[in-house]
Amino acid sequence: MASNGTQNGGPPADLSAPQQLYIDGSYDPSSDGATFPVYNPMTGSKIYDCASATKDDYSRAIQSASVAFKTWSRMGPSAKRIIFLRAADILEKYMETEAPALMSAEVSGTKHWTKVNAISSVGNLREAASLVSQIKGEVLPADAPGTTVLVERQPLGVVLAISPWNAPASLTVRAIATPLICGNTVILKPSEFSPKNQDLVVRAMIEAGLPKGCLHFLPVSPESTPAITEFAVKHPLIRHINFTGSDRVGRIIAGHAATCLKRCVLELGGKAPVIILEDANLDDAVEAVVFGSLANAGQVCMSTERVLLHESIASAFKTALLTRIQKITVGNHEDDPNVSISGLFTAASTKRVQNLLNGAVSSGAKLLCGDVSAFGPNQTIMAPHVVDEVTPDMEIFQRESFGPLVCLTTFANDDEAVGLANNSDYSLSASVFSRDVMRALDVARQVRSGSCHVNNPSVYIAAGTPNGGVGGASGYGRFGGMAGVLEFTELKIISLGKSGVKYPI
Repeated sequence: MASNGTQNGGPPADLSAPQQLYIDGSYDPSSDGATFPVYNPMTGSKIYDCASATKDDYSRAIQSASVAFKTWSRMGPSAKRIIFLRAADILEKYMETEAPALMSAEVSGTKHWTKVNAISSVGNLREAASLVSQIKGEVLPADAPGTTVLVERQPLGVVLAISPWNAPASLTVRAIATPLICGNTVILKPSEFSPKNQDLVVRAMIEAGLPKGCLHFLPVSPESTPAITEFAVKHPLIRHINFTGSDRVGRIIAGHAATCLKRCVLELGGKAPVIILEDANLDDAVEAVVFGSLANAGQVCMSTERVLLHESIASAFKTALLTRIQKITVGNHEDDPNVSISGLFTAASTKRVQNLLNGAVSSGAKLLCGDVSAFGPNQTIMAPHVVDEVTPDMEIFQRESFGPLVCLTTFANDDEAVGLANNSDYSLSASVFSRDVMRALDVARQVRSGSCHVNNPSVYIAAGTPNGGVGGASGYGRFGGMAGVLEFTELKIISLGKSGVKYPI
């Protein structure tokens, strides 16, 4: 097996070492030798070259995965569980030894965000291991004499998993773990921004004893991604696609899948509203909003982007929010590893956030903090921004920012709050704050979102819970728990008949 520039169980041999593909049990260059550069978003400098998979590479991997499916799908639950639990232990070590440097270099990950990523990725692997004995069928009564009807849950085959950069290990585990534990084999296309971070998960699975052919790792250059993704989605041996990323790309993937009538799980964008009722504990609400809007510089699909304030407590909340934000440290994490907020993942992302802010101000919104500037070696660092008097007709109210900002809008009653929360094409996550839990529960049930938390941040998803949107720009389908099992298996009806039955024909 060729080396991928790392040492199992220890730190990377060299961050600048090339990253290779992993196909059919071996790390190798792409079939045509093509590579693409992976850059440090903070400095703009190249970290390393990564192999760029071709259509031939994808074909070979898919064929290998199809062959491996025949044995992996029949492996007993205990053997699978052992592999997953061992992989979790191995990944936990990688997250302590290798992930900090990789998160810092590839995605400007702060120390805190690296820790969050570690806890989530390892926890999700262990949670997936627990699902292996929960994949159940049923026996149904039948009117036909001497007939028994079984309904089994069976794996689908080869699954294409496309995972993003912003929580690279955690979201890679989510993309592959439930499909694998259900007996599928997986083709993993990582983000072009974070291949080495995501390869940590692949290496942990390999070292844990995952059989050859069950998991393949095929990064692709940005230029080749559209054609390669379409090829992979439409490949006849790919039975299911899961994608986490932008709604723009999600719509493209859904369109390709629709031409083949293939199922997808699409966890796309978010514009999470947080409703703060007049009886809320404002200290708790402020803490949750600051965390929900600024964790990973706002680069989380569940980030709090719209805070809906009852008009009677709006002034007090704004004062408390601004006071709390002043305590947030912002800067270059490579210079100061203790900063809370570091840079965005590209300079282009910074410009997009600036355009949203400038558009809001020109439409009548008011900046309570932040000056729309960026700094740092590659102009990717932005301070937190609080935008007041935001209205639904503004682009900043409707479009995901993926940056360190939060919008404030007031309401007069619960019905108006729900109407504002639901005035969005996004439907992923939300929160409600109130001391009256039953009132908050009633409001939460009316908010159109896949999850709505009461007195908790919008950025919250426990291992095993069925995360996903309920349509629109947040996509459809669910990861996690038994909902994930339902997504990555298929029902099969098997009827058993006795001999000697005479049919009326």
